[in-house]
Amino acid sequence: MTEDQLEREALGWLREVGYAHRFGPDIAPDGPAPERSNYTQVLLAGRLREAITRLNPLVPLAAREDALHQILNLDTPVLLAANRTFHHLLINGVPVEYQKNGETRGDFVRLIDFEEVSHNDWLAVNQFSVKGPKFTRRPDIVLFLNGLPLVVVELKNPADKNADLWKAYDQLDTYKEQIADLFQYNELLVISDGSEARMGSLSANAERFMAWRTIDGLSLDPLGTFNELETLVRGVLNPACLLDFLRFFILFEHDGTLIKKIAGYHQYYAVRSAIDRVITASRQQGDRKGGVVWHTQG
Repeated sequence: MTEDQLEREALGWLREVGYAHRFGPDIAPDGPAPERSNYTQVLLAGRLREAITRLNPLVPLAAREDALHQILNLDTPVLLAANRTFHHLLINGVPVEYQKNGETRGDFVRLIDFEEVSHNDWLAVNQFSVKGPKFTRRPDIVLFLNGLPLVVVELKNPADKNADLWKAYDQLDTYKEQIADLFQYNELLVISDGSEARMGSLSANAERFMAWRTIDGLSLDPLGTFNELETLVRGVLNPACLLDFLRFFILFEHDGTLIKKIAGYHQYYAVRSAIDRVITASRQQGDRKGGVVWHTQG
């Protein structure tokens, strides 16, 4: 399998779990159906504006445009700090003010509908070129949610012994340096060489890029140990799971150094299981037994 074939396979799985697909050059500024005015733009502003309007029908137009402006201009020069700012806006909404009945009202503009998957716009774009200060780079696949580039997937040729999984990791490091604007909005990074696949955060080192080994939380490696990318796509990148993951399983920690942390598959399902068990146990006819999660180091 070549890298191009692997890319087509991944796009096929993404379509099956609910993403529309566009070829990057088709929606480029000089493409047949442009969705950006220049190659430095990393958001699909038209899709984001449509989502803001759809999800916030009671918010006046001027306030919605203010929210869009805040997202387009995070005004934080340090990449990880800008990413933290964006994450808080993504999860909590963008704060705005507007006049109503002669009073100034405070409100939050939603960027995502976390409750209803179908109310959001899901798009996978391959070969999405971005122009930085000195270089133009082209990540293999970028996943957009309501026009926001939240996931970057970098692939390497499975047949090339010199282009393994960690070459994809190195490539992402290069992107972060040369087209940093794209990564202000990033939530998850994915690398794969066809057989292996790993997922990590913007600040994660190679050791913290981990496999996602389940689709339903019950069976490990249900597609076999050489189909890690498909398991990851179906397991965590499917829209329903991704919404939940974005909302509750990403955090920033500042202990002298700012770090972005994301849950592994075992942590995600342990927390989900614990919550379900506590809810069941606390009901009127529940047994009041919450249970224990045995989570060792390593």
